[in-house]
Amino acid sequence: MDVLQPYIDSGKLVIPSGQTSKAQCATPNWSTEESQKRMENLITSNGYGPTGTKLDAVLCSNDSTANGVTNALLGAGYTADNMPIITGQDCDKPSVKNMLAGTQSMSIFKDTRTLASQVVEMVDCILQGKDVPVNDTKTYDNGTGVIPSFLCDPVVCTKDNYKELLIDSGYYTDADLA
Repeated sequence: MDVLQPYIDSGKLVIPSGQTSKAQCATPNWSTEESQKRMENLITSNGYGPTGTKLDAVLCSNDSTANGVTNALLGAGYTADNMPIITGQDCDKPSVKNMLAGTQSMSIFKDTRTLASQVVEMVDCILQGKDVPVNDTKTYDNGTGVIPSFLCDPVVCTKDNYKELLIDSGYYTDADLA
């Protein structure tokens, strides 16, 4: 919420439910079922719907929660033609399929092959007593200090670039997403 707070404070971003704290917004275990229940409750309590109160966007922390939100919105009568913006992260197969169907707007792709390769390199350096490569020494403070880390670049994936990112790179096949 830190990034969004200035927009909330200025009135540019409105959260009709008033639920802005992590405790109010977080979905335990990133459960698809729990996020669907929560979205169904928000739809009911705020009167959202294709012919009801307009819902512009739902910011989901990952694809499993985005899938629950999508399920709830489809159940409330939304279609690809009037679906609000729905975000996600991980490019899970069901969410990529939702993007292709027009019911999820985007997902953040973090290529697990790149992540794994970086971890192997870092562990190898530790085992050999070498300096571990890091590219971030400010972001992660666990309360006892900043934890040096290596951040791999996330990439926005949409139905416009999924083929290049996911199919052409060999991450998925066309059959995986059929």
